[in-house]
Parts: sequence; C-alpha cells; structure tokens
Amino acid sequence: MVGMTTDAELLAEYASRHSEAAFAQLVKRYVALVHSAAFRQVGDAHLAEEITQAVFIVLARKAGQLDPKTILSGWLCRTAHFVANDARKAEYRRRQREQEVYMESTLIEPDVWPQISPLLDEAVAQLREADRNAIVLRFYEQQSLEQIGANLGVGPDAAQKRVSRALEKLRTFFINRGVVSSAATIAGSISANSVQAAPVELAKSISAIALTKGALAGSSTLTLVKGALKIMAWTKIQTTVVVTAAVLLAAGATTVTVERIHQREMNAWQLEKLRPEMLDQPPFQTAILPTKVSQRSKENGPGGTIYSADGRTVGISFSMADIVRIAYGAKGDVYGAVSPRRTLLKTALPLEKFDFLSNLPNGSSESLQQKIRRQFGIAGTLEPVDTNVMALTVKYPNSPGLSFSAAQIGKTYVVNGFIKVTKGTMGDLAKQLEDSYFDIPIVDQTGLTNYFDYAIEWGNPGFDARDEIKKALLDQLGLELISTNIPIEMLVVDKVK
Repeated sequence: MVGMTTDAELLAEYASRHSEAAFAQLVKRYVALVHSAAFRQVGDAHLAEEITQAVFIVLARKAGQLDPKTILSGWLCRTAHFVANDARKAEYRRRQREQEVYMESTLIEPDVWPQISPLLDEAVAQLREADRNAIVLRFYEQQSLEQIGANLGVGPDAAQKRVSRALEKLRTFFINRGVVSSAATIAGSISANSVQAAPVELAKSISAIALTKGALAGSSTLTLVKGALKIMAWTKIQTTVVVTAAVLLAAGATTVTVERIHQREMNAWQLEKLRPEMLDQPPFQTAILPTKVSQRSKENGPGGTIYSADGRTVGISFSMADIVRIAYGAKGDVYGAVSPRRTLLKTALPLEKFDFLSNLPNGSSESLQQKIRRQFGIAGTLEPVDTNVMALTVKYPNSPGLSFSAAQIGKTYVVNGFIKVTKGTMGDLAKQLEDSYFDIPIVDQTGLTNYFDYAIEWGNPGFDARDEIKKALLDQLGLELISTNIPIEMLVVDKVK
C-alpha cells in the first residue's frame, strides 16, 4: 500500500485483495467522524459504538460496489444516519413494549379517561354481543376470566382471547376519533372509571316506579321507554341488517336507522366544494371512500385536489398509492407525501380513485395509516434500502454562482429552463431536482450547510433536460451529480403480515 492515500485506492485494494490493512486505514481515518455522527443522533455512548461498528460492516460489504467518485465521508455520514435511525426505531419499539407491560401491570392511566369517556358507550354499543358482554363483565363488573368463561360458556383461555379481541376493537374505534392509546391503557381507564356509585335514593325510587311498569312515570320517561321498545323491536325484525338505533321521521312516520343517517352526514364532505376549512370542522373522522368526483358540481373542478395541515388532510380523486404516500409522509410539508421515487411497492394496490378525509384533532396521520391497514390490508414502513441515486456533490469549491445568503425570507422562482432561489439549502436544491426533473432520488452530499442565493439556466426546456441540467449545475454552480448506490430511507409498502 505504498503511496496509497486516497479513499478510492484503499477501497479498491480492500475490494480486490481483501486487504485488512487498507480497511483498517479507512477505519482509522473515519471512525471519529462516524462515531460523532452516531452519538449526536442517539445520545448514548454504547449504542453509538454499535452503530459505528454497523456502518463499517456495511462499508465492508459495499466496498466493491461504490463508485470511485463517491465522497466516502459523505457516504459514511449518510449511512450512519440510517443505521442510527433504525437503532432509534428499535429502541422506541423496545420502550413501547416495556411501557405496555408496565401498563398491563398497573391498569391505571387516568389522563386518557376524559378523552374516551364521551365515546365509550357508543364504542361498546357497536361491538358484537359476545364482545360487548366480555368487556362489560371484565371491566365494568371486574369479573375474573374464570367467571367470564362460566357466564359465556367458554373456558378461561377463550374468555381471555375474547376480551383481548374486543379491547382491540375499542382501541381502533378510539383511534378513528383521535384518541391514540394502548389497549392496556384503555383497559385500565375503563376498569377504574366506568362504574361510579349512584345516588343512594335512586335505587329505591327506580324500583318503586319500575314495579308498576311505568304507571307512575312521567311523560318524558314514557317517551323514552316507547322509543327504546320500538328500537328493540326493529332490531329483532331486521336480523340481516346491522341496526344501532331507529328514529321516527315526523313528516312521513318513516322508520330509518340512525346509522344510515349518521353515515350520510359523515360522508357529505365528498359532495361539497373542497375547502381548507374542512380540516377544522366536523365531522371529525378518518374515511377512505370510492371517489364521487363525477357527482360533484362544476365549481369543484377536476379531481386530484388536496388540502393538508398539521398531519390532517382531505383529498378528492387520489390513487391508493398516493394516499399511502400521504399517510406516511412528513407532517411539516404542505403536501406531506413521500416521493414516488422513494417508494417501494411490494404488492399490487387498488387501481380505482378514492376520496379521503382524516381531520382528527390528534393522530390523523396514524389514524389514516390504520384505516389503510384495516380496509385494504396494506401497511408501509420507512426503512433504509440500498437504492440507485444521484449524489449532489461539490466539483469546484467556491463557485461564484453560489453566494452566501443574507436574505431574511427564502424564495424560489421556477419557469421552464430556469430556477432562481433566495436563501436556499443544498438539500432544497436536491429535492427540487428530484421532484421536478429526475426520476431517481437525489441526495445532498455537498457538505454545505449554509443558506445560499443562486440561479441556474439551461437550454431547450421542451425536451428531456437532465443532461443539460447536469451541465448547468457544473458550469454555473460548480456542483456535480454522480450516480451511486447507497442506503436511503424508503417507504416500503406491502401486504399486512
């Protein structure tokens, strides 16, 4: 290795001859850089050491595949980011499991009760009878699994499964209404708060009136009784229809189900003019429905319209692929979707167009993800994947085309064949190029962290301009786009396991 000083030469020596000395030199050269990056991200010395080790293992496996023009320090920093991100996810999942175990042992979480209390009875009412009975016996009456099994005619193990299944249905119900919590937390809250002592004299007065079958009851009470009996009779007759309640329409005395009325009210947004205000107005829900864009009035214009803010979003006439990318996208973005270039579809998705709304005050993105999972059997994960990319690098430092910005507000002006930016980062430039001009991910490996003012102009904008854009970047900004293969965060979409 005499005279071998460049990273590319050391990598080539290791890749071709498995030279331990060459690899050791690379480790020595960059171990501090990688460890520092890892520690900044996880804040734990031991975990940072594990991440550093993992990064160099990845390097050893990828050494023969890296382009000789790859800036190794940038590649290592990027890889450290993804390894650290994966480590944080694993640590988060571990802590979540520990938290759930703890909650199962305590079954007390008073803070969630004010959120679920107004929703609890509706949630329990929509359960099937067997599930509803399991919840009431377990958490209202505090019965043991043996007692529940005896009441339901099953063994303790079957009783446990039934309680767990019903509890998970309740959790899903609450998520769809903006209350995101674990099943254990919900169980503890219901168990601790669902049944409170009634006034002492109430039982006596109820018994006295009930024994007369209502003869001594007031008119308002009798109205409630009649309504309840009507609902119960309707439910018994309509054995093939899920009926939650019924009302009498005064005009025609026509009986319709509350559920149907409720559903029409919940879906009315599909036929309204799409407005940003929908994100702040009821109905608060998460819904994905076959698009009704053909039924919308002319003032709505064509489909593909979306409004989004703080993770809440409403859209008309979108593909399922787009809805998945929006559900797992960045909440801070205006549009919020993962780029199609950073999406890996491992299963076929429905080809129809859909309207969707998720405007819950809290947890809208998570609720939309859950809705996709339950309704379509599809889930996404954000994870590092080895991918062909274009790396944005510095070819000629101190290019006059890049000037440090003193502007207070960032601005971007784009027309065919021209981009002008005030107070922009190199990450912004990479994203602009990826989103608008290239069909491949572009990652910033310039190492430039300042804000810049710059402008680039290229030739005929009517044709595929990628080669001309590359030349303009090099000539006007001193930047180069290099093809390489590195792990980048991708949205991997697959069937639910």
